[in-house]
Amino acid sequence: MVKYIFVTGGVVSALGKGIAAAAMAALLEAKGLRVAIQKLDPYINVDPGTLSPFEHGEVFVTDDGCETDLDLGHYERFTSFRATVVNNYTTGKIYYNVITKERRGDYLGATVQVVPHITDAIKEAIKSAATSDLDILIVEIGGTVGDIESLPFLEAIRQFRYNVGKENVLYAHLTLVPFIRAAGEMKTKPTQHSVNELREIGIQPDVLLCRTERPLPPEMKRKIAIHCNLDTDAVIAALDLDTVYEVPLSLKAEGLDRLIDKKLQLNVTPPNTDEWENVVQRIKHPKHETTIAIVGKYVGLKDSYKSLEEALIHGGIANNSRVNLKWTNAEEIEKKGAEELLADVDGILVPGGFGIRGIEGKVQAVRYAREKKVPYFGICLGMQLAVIEIARTLCGLNANSTEFDPTTPNPIIYLMEKWYNHRTGTIEERTADSQMGGTMRLGAYPCVLKEETHAFAAYGAKEISERHRHRYEFNNQYREVLSQNGVILSGISPDGELCEIIELKDHPWFLGCQFHPEFKSRPREPHPLFTAFIAASLKAKMDFFPES
Repeated sequence: MVKYIFVTGGVVSALGKGIAAAAMAALLEAKGLRVAIQKLDPYINVDPGTLSPFEHGEVFVTDDGCETDLDLGHYERFTSFRATVVNNYTTGKIYYNVITKERRGDYLGATVQVVPHITDAIKEAIKSAATSDLDILIVEIGGTVGDIESLPFLEAIRQFRYNVGKENVLYAHLTLVPFIRAAGEMKTKPTQHSVNELREIGIQPDVLLCRTERPLPPEMKRKIAIHCNLDTDAVIAALDLDTVYEVPLSLKAEGLDRLIDKKLQLNVTPPNTDEWENVVQRIKHPKHETTIAIVGKYVGLKDSYKSLEEALIHGGIANNSRVNLKWTNAEEIEKKGAEELLADVDGILVPGGFGIRGIEGKVQAVRYAREKKVPYFGICLGMQLAVIEIARTLCGLNANSTEFDPTTPNPIIYLMEKWYNHRTGTIEERTADSQMGGTMRLGAYPCVLKEETHAFAAYGAKEISERHRHRYEFNNQYREVLSQNGVILSGISPDGELCEIIELKDHPWFLGCQFHPEFKSRPREPHPLFTAFIAASLKAKMDFFPES
């Protein structure tokens, strides 16, 4: 039978429940257990696909095309788990399902209420992710205990223990033990109050993960345990660390895996964390160093590019290199010029995005990388802007994307209204008037690589599969003129209709891809394109500064 671990958070938001859940899963997987993770979000949006990156950070995309919370990226990076549509539910999705059933008459005229109908729907959502091939399902509850939005979810997981048996459920609560510098001491009162709120709802935590910047002394652990009705060994210090990939090792040192074994009666072997120790060693003690500029429009909130940031770190791990990130606002390039802001970097990356703001600054960054022979990596919009810059400068075309200029005389990037979805075997359609949510080319699509290209050298394979999230595509009418001006179409869909990767001749490393490779990069399996990009950036630096 599947065992369940529910992760809640208290005191303040942004404590790192997603990292805690992912690290816990990594520890359990290192013990040989089959683990999956689910995120239950209390906001009313059906999914985060239409949320502003400034509002909620990155939208993480799964293989099956589900737009999800960025925490699912953490889950995948820490484990071999691959998320699907059942691994992320929101209040909006839960209510939508219940209201649809009510309109259909499924409730046979009953008065539909939060308890039992909404809570039952939440429990069904949890069970949908608890497939028979699993040993453990970890469920993270978004928000903070005490928020009104979280109450139906907390009530549902309270009931869950009685539905499946107390020996099959563990409650882990992440809380804060702040250090008050003026007083020179750590305070446990916020944790006590948070646990009291949870107990008033009817949930007694089995484990407390205490976020703290300093180690918890034994006497403080005893104090927390007494006030929160726990054994002392169930009070775990969740320390601030140099890298998130050190968290599984820290939790292991605190004895969390042994505690879970005991509470859930698992009787399994200790975790083998050799791979995590190697990852941490490479991050903390690199042999090389390189600087990469991320030229974007959402750089004010780095969570907007969370998977991208982590994928660059992974590329550094593969090359035994520290990767310093220079977050560069595209609008600043429009004001000051690319030379002033990018002269000190070894590689330039232009990520995905939407809307016209900052576009010409990104185009300037592309031109700078192309003319100065700086390694360039364009992702999604970054590929499209590379094509636009080349069309304008090398091909002499007044080109643009119809996203930014619907009347452009040369729509080299345009809204493709029909395409083949290989997962469903159907033709998908969209128009400029389609609703915003869920109408993009989403999820994993196959791509055939051309031999003797950077892409083929990186992957070492003829056919690959990568995840997409975009509305606009390369216009095939411009294939010939681009090819005549040094562009290599190095990745094409199997039916030959969709351009997925472009490269540039006579450049050390210039590559743009229509997909989002960052979604498939892992610290223990760095993505081939990020590995190759960092390698090219290191080579560029060493060619310029041979002594480095």
